Amino acid sequence: MTLQEITAKMKEGASKKSAFGSSVKFATDQGVVLIDGNQNPPSVTNEDTAADCTIKMDFSDFADLIEGKLDGMSAFMTGKLKIEGDMGVAMKLQSILR
Repeated sequence: MTLQEITAKMKEGASKKSAFGSSVKFATDQGVVLIDGNQNPPSVTNEDTAADCTIKMDFSDFADLIEGKLDGMSAFMTGKLKIEGDMGVAMKLQSILR
């Protein structure tokens, strides 16, 4: 799965969600995906701008996370996922991404 395919999949999912009042950036070694939850529905882009919460991980782990092969909490606990910024926003992600 490429960054563009993941972005498209996340855009499709976000189009069915409501605004959640925060922005989240997934930063990988192959680029970023930014979810702007201040918009309704949330927008999903590859802009590398500031966000309330930044989640850093290897691209392969990010792809596994999006495909449902990797649990976010397990990734965090094993160091595959690092969070900068508002941890509360990261906790909301499970419901946002599903």
